[in-house]
Amino acid sequence: MLFDALPDSVSIYEVSPRDGLQNEAVTVPTTRKLRLIEALAQAGLTRIEATSFVSPKWVPQLADADEVAGLLPRVPDVTFSALCPNAKGLERALTTKIPEIAVFISASETHNRKNVNNTVEGTLEAFGEVISPAVKAGLRVRGYVSTLWGCPYEGDIDPRAGLRIARQLVEMGCYQISLGDTIGVGTPKQTRDILRLFMSEFSIPQLAMHMHDTRGTALANVVVGLELGIRTFDASVGGLGGCPYAPGAAGNVATEDLVFMLDGMGVKTGVDLEKLWTAGQVAKAVVGRDLPGKVHKAGVRSLRH
Repeated sequence: MLFDALPDSVSIYEVSPRDGLQNEAVTVPTTRKLRLIEALAQAGLTRIEATSFVSPKWVPQLADADEVAGLLPRVPDVTFSALCPNAKGLERALTTKIPEIAVFISASETHNRKNVNNTVEGTLEAFGEVISPAVKAGLRVRGYVSTLWGCPYEGDIDPRAGLRIARQLVEMGCYQISLGDTIGVGTPKQTRDILRLFMSEFSIPQLAMHMHDTRGTALANVVVGLELGIRTFDASVGGLGGCPYAPGAAGNVATEDLVFMLDGMGVKTGVDLEKLWTAGQVAKAVVGRDLPGKVHKAGVRSLRH
């Protein structure tokens, strides 16, 4: 029956300092980024993607990646990571103490060309200079496969194309693949079908969900993932973020909304919702605008009474 197969706990992978801030119209000062990261860690988030070692030409908002990585707070049991799109990015990452990196690729050929200016096959070839060398250097590598639920340019995407990509990423050395609904078009039945396809080939720890809430279905899709056993969910405080090469795409599912729902379902996250809400207020101040998260706007209603 529904909710009979819920996990006792899940892991939340916080992406706002990277996936959120990279989409802002203005560049956030380094000190403010660090303030946000500190607030997220203090709320109990233990996996935080702090920045991206991408070319400042393409993502000027994250041009201070080296400085951010060098000034990350030392918080027990918190793992910081950074996106590394190519060998140059890895070279920069290796000069820091970042213990984990991530690579990203799209299941859509058109989106991949617009996002990284390369074909899918060309991107996978380039990863040969990133993933294996990173693993040999002692870093863990996580992979993103985006636009699995749909593409803003091609429409429906055959998830088997994403499965082939994920298979190659794991063979190269990625410990986990984050499956992305980049434009927020996913619906629960579609999500069930996609997850079953990937779960037929990968173990639960190897899979994560990266849902955007453009059309208000992110949490519904998360519930499907929970029922099927998925235990890692990407989220962004306040719903901060989007994708510069996915027109109209809203931010990731808001971390507060996700934690609020999970708390109410008895699924442990290790995150203090009150402190997380405060971190969301820090994010709002950092970017200087309102954020779309529901709990971020409405506030926290205690679930203990």
